[in-house]
Amino acid sequence: MELEINRKKEWTGLIVGYIGAMAGLLGMAAYNYYVLMSLSLGMRMVFTALIRGLLMLVPIIVMIVSRDKLKDYGFTKDKLGIQIGLGILIGTAMSIMLTLIPMLAGAGAILDNGRRYNALWQFAYEFVYFQAVGLSEEFVFRGFIYEKVKRLSGKEGMAVIVSSILFGFMHLLGGNMVQVFLTAILGVLFCTFRLKIKNCSLISLIILHGIYDFLITVWSSVLMA
Repeated sequence: MELEINRKKEWTGLIVGYIGAMAGLLGMAAYNYYVLMSLSLGMRMVFTALIRGLLMLVPIIVMIVSRDKLKDYGFTKDKLGIQIGLGILIGTAMSIMLTLIPMLAGAGAILDNGRRYNALWQFAYEFVYFQAVGLSEEFVFRGFIYEKVKRLSGKEGMAVIVSSILFGFMHLLGGNMVQVFLTAILGVLFCTFRLKIKNCSLISLIILHGIYDFLITVWSSVLMA
């Protein structure tokens, strides 16, 4: 009986958390459409990064209500320097293999994110912004959803598949099915890093995700200008 109650709680937490994250995504879209351009440049820079927190808001509430800990979702203080170093190394290597080389080979039109910068402060802001993107998306999908699915199924593989599919469909808003498929594949890749590479934690994934996205802007600005 107690086991069944716990399963119901996990199911409820998973469903509420995911729906809440999607509601947060819609909130971010509404902010970009209705509010963003009415703000000064400085305010846009601050709020555009902070607004990413909407994606995490409901999952964090569910985490607190469920009495889960951050360590349950993959955060750890052990060997923090190695975790950070792995994030930087893997994110940079991924960018070179999956973005830079294909762009140099002529696939720039497919990979170009449309951002064009030339000032150092612009790149600095992009770096901070994409770290916020990495934090919000990795916490929700490779942290919260991954852990909930693993508890319910008892299988790491199921957690990888479900969290990656849901991660892909998150990108349907403002994207297309090709982007959904590609981001789902990235989700599987991120999960694989965490499972197979020693000391690769959720912190590592947050950093590598941010760096990977940030370097798309760098390569687009340099090669596609």
